[in-house]
Order: sequence, then C-alpha cells, then structure tokens
Amino acid sequence: MPRPRLGALAMAALVTMAAIWGSTFFLIKDVVSRVPVTDMLVVRFAIATVALVVVLAPRRQLVLSRPVLVRGSLLGLVFGAAQVLQTYGLELTSASISGFVTGLYVVITPLLTWVLLRHRVGLLTWLAVALATVGLGVLSLQGLQVSPGALLTLASAACYALHIVGLGRWSEPGTALSLTVVQLAVVTVVCLPPALADGLTLPATGFDWGAVLYLALIAGSFTMLLQTWAQSQVPATRAAVVMSLEPVFGALFAVALGGESFTWRITVGGLSILAAMYLVELGPLLRRRRAGPRDRAGLPA
Repeated sequence: MPRPRLGALAMAALVTMAAIWGSTFFLIKDVVSRVPVTDMLVVRFAIATVALVVVLAPRRQLVLSRPVLVRGSLLGLVFGAAQVLQTYGLELTSASISGFVTGLYVVITPLLTWVLLRHRVGLLTWLAVALATVGLGVLSLQGLQVSPGALLTLASAACYALHIVGLGRWSEPGTALSLTVVQLAVVTVVCLPPALADGLTLPATGFDWGAVLYLALIAGSFTMLLQTWAQSQVPATRAAVVMSLEPVFGALFAVALGGESFTWRITVGGLSILAAMYLVELGPLLRRRRAGPRDRAGLPA
C-alpha cells in the first residue's frame, strides 16, 4: 500500500490533471473547426513525445525495457482510440453531452476493475461512483440525445476506463517516465494513418499553434506523466472518481474565460462530485483506522 503522503500527492496530481483537461474543451472545439481531428491529434502528440524525449534522454531516464514497451504500446493504443473517438464525437454532438458521456468512465472503471482484475469494489466507492454520475448529469445535461456523436463518445469513455484500469495494474513509480513516452508515441502512430489519408493539415495561425502547443506540452505530456505516476499510487476506481472533476473545471473555465454564467447546475453538480471524492477517500481512511499498523497489504477502494 502506498504511503499516506505519497497517496495524498498522487490525489493532488490527479486533481491538477483534471483541471488542465477541463481547460481544453473550448480550445479543442475551436481548433478542430479549422484543423481536421486526426491532424490536430498527430501534431499534438508528436510534439508531446518529442518534448518529453528531449527532456529525459540526456538524463538517461528512459528505460525502454520489453515490459515497458509492451505495456506502453497497449495503453497507448487504447488511449489513442479514446482520443480519436472522443474528438470525432465532439464534432457530432454538443459539448455538454460530450462532457457527460465521456465522464461515464467513472461508472465503467469499477465494472472493468471487478470483471478483469477481480478486485472487490466497496460500498462507499459505489456510492461515490453514483454521486459522481449524478453530478456529471446535473452539470452537463439539458436533455440527452442518443446521436452517433454520443455513441462514439460512449465508446471513448469505455476506452478511457480501460486505460485507467490498465495504468492502475501496470504503472510503477520507477518506470512512469518511460511508460509515458511510449504511450505518447503510440498515440501519435494511431492517429497518423487517417491524418495522412487526405494530406496532413498544420495549424495556420499563431493562435492555433499556441493552442496546439498548450494541448501538447501541458495537456499532453505533462498530464500523461501526472496520471501515469499517480496511478502507481492510487487504485483505478479512486483515480476515476477524482478525474471526474474534469467537467467541473471545464464549466469553471467556461465561466472565467468564455463569458458563461455561474449557474445552479455548476454548484450542485460540482458539490456532488466533490462529495464523491470525499467518499472515495473515506473508505481507505476508515480501513487504516480499523486495521491499525498491522495492515500493510491494502485493498482496492
């Protein structure tokens, strides 16, 4: 079981990642109106990969062992599929529905954890998942349309959930940097064939290049590194609940930068997701108090 201090640091890393992801909704929606989806993704993740290699290689921090290459490739394939499906889905449905349906990985993750890993999911965690789902619905939905875009987004949510479960199973503190590089490189390769089919379109303006650089360096390599390391410390289901803060931050950024109003939906939805975070953290705390110093094994939340 990770030490409490590292666990708290990992949770803070996941909250930071959710905040950064939340800041990208309006950027992506804007950029893909001028740059094709897969073209934007190729440029974004290629820059993210190169930047991380440039930083790590001179320090000899890249450890590309066979397990890292195999696990990173599988995780990159799943994450790349999620990115493509989500971004195409966002073109075909509203941002509110996309945000809600994408957030359903918070429900799918504990199901996959139970089915694939046979990890017990406690009652408090299921309550947290339910609360987070209600919060996502209140925050995002103004009528649910089962459109092709929503179905694509649901498929992306399943891929995100599988990626979260895989990271929780395979991520280790000592290989987090290398695993991040492999994932980013594979995402680039996944997006490359459809981007090259009609010729690669690059951003044409300074604003678009600035947006893509932010998506690549901050919302790409940095957030992937945060998630990969944090999930070596935090079980997958707890990580998914924390990551469901993404649409909350998305709404707050829309209010702060997009001129939208602060509504009761943001308040109620945000408080529901924060309550879910409290519940998902309460379970491990109660177990430690009951078990005392004798418990060193730790069970998934």
